[in-house]
Amino acid sequence: MKARTTPGASIDKTEKGYLLKIPAGDSSSYRFAQIDDYFGLPRRKFPHHSLTLSLRARTSSLSLPGTWGFGLWNDPFGMSLGFGANRFRLPTLPNAVWFFGASQENHLSFRDKPAQGFLAQSFCSPRFHPLLIPAGLALPFSRKTTRNLLGRVIGEDSSALSVDVTQWHSYRLEWSAKRVVWYVDELSVFESPVRPNPPLGLVIWVDNQFASFTPDGKLSFGVLEGREEWLEIEDLKMQ
Repeated sequence: MKARTTPGASIDKTEKGYLLKIPAGDSSSYRFAQIDDYFGLPRRKFPHHSLTLSLRARTSSLSLPGTWGFGLWNDPFGMSLGFGANRFRLPTLPNAVWFFGASQENHLSFRDKPAQGFLAQSFCSPRFHPLLIPAGLALPFSRKTTRNLLGRVIGEDSSALSVDVTQWHSYRLEWSAKRVVWYVDELSVFESPVRPNPPLGLVIWVDNQFASFTPDGKLSFGVLEGREEWLEIEDLKMQ
């Protein structure tokens, strides 16, 4: 496990886990605190092909400006969008399964699924698809067309969760070859056949970044002003 932060952010060891904290700041700089188990690895050597992830967590506020969460992904954005990514890794299509917190500035959905708030979310993408060529060609002329084409390539599923994330809750994510199931306080809250393509890496993070690709084709991303925010986890287990 590797802990990474930007200046002023911190990751402190607690009695049962970790406290990830980003400082207050304006919209001129990216701030993040992240724990992962793939730092320095090429995507083909990410460690997980299936996993049951469980932990307890709480946050500093109901809606943190930016994103936060815990789960697994292939670090798809590489040099472009951040999320604590390795700056030398080229972007690719997303494969991810996680509990994902997204403030209202975010819209990370290609198929008009829930894209803001606290989500159970999964993405499944091939390494390459013939529709990526017209999608790329259409981007300078019609972002709406590009988004529609990406929606045909990227498998996606999500559900908005009604959870007071400022209070301690138990979370479990079961990712297998057949399905993904999300649990909150031992109750199944969502199940999906949309399974990401392995290998993936574990990621636990909080940051002040947003990314949005809306149904009308508006594409935007950046960083947000905010006060000090934190994500605390404990009893982390992986099986």
